[in-house]
Amino acid sequence: MKIYTKTGDKGQTSLIGGRVDKDSLRVEAYGTMDELNSFIGKAMTELEGEKFADLLADLEAIQNELFDGGGDLANVMKERHYKLSEEPIEVLEQRIDALMDEAPPLEKFILPGGSPAAATLHIARTVARRAERLTVTLMKAEEDVPAKVQKYLNRLSDYLFVAARIVNARLGVPDNEYVRSAKVFRTGKKEGK
Repeated sequence: MKIYTKTGDKGQTSLIGGRVDKDSLRVEAYGTMDELNSFIGKAMTELEGEKFADLLADLEAIQNELFDGGGDLANVMKERHYKLSEEPIEVLEQRIDALMDEAPPLEKFILPGGSPAAATLHIARTVARRAERLTVTLMKAEEDVPAKVQKYLNRLSDYLFVAARIVNARLGVPDNEYVRSAKVFRTGKKEGK
């Protein structure tokens, strides 16, 4: 099997059920999800040890879900059967809640960074936001774009923010607060709780 097919040499690519230009909005959206998946894979290589087993399991599931969502965006067949369901969104919400219980109090904006893995997760978070923006634009431009993909990306960016903070906390690396930030979050834990 050859990895190159030459079918894209004239600037088009195959979708599930059709062909489009490689710079189409649909390709931009699912291509950005692929980019996001790559950054998540990089973050996984930077997480070692038992203390990150839960995050690694989350991230592995997320990689598969991103592949499902990207496939859903690439599907232009008349009768479409989408792979991404509500369940992964609910799981992300549960994981966000559990990780927030572990996270240090947060009152101000923080700057991306800290440990290498946390920095990579912050990059993934910003790519997730871009993928979401592209998906919203695609939803406005075309019919039958699965709304679950946009909702999943929205929740995923929140998860990646919390996961980056947890990685730093577990490594003993403090968040780097934005120095001119007012107190914008009210998630600080009260003493005695």
